[in-house]
Amino acid sequence: MPKEYNVVIETDEDGWFVSEVLELPGCHTQGKTIDQLIKRTKEAIKAYTNEKTPPMQRFVRVQKVEV
Repeated sequence: MPKEYNVVIETDEDGWFVSEVLELPGCHTQGKTIDQLIKRTKEAIKAYTNEKTPPMQRFVRVQKVEV
């Protein structure tokens, strides 16, 4: 049964899309397009979960903070 993960997508200074999987610390990748990024993110999740026991973290929310 497929499991859902929360992914934050940002762009870097060179215009690449970068993803970070919130429930899997250190699981991240990049791609030139969103389609490429999603494909690589799925591959990164599969590699991460095959190598490690998934942590027991649960995504709560993303919050903007003004300083």
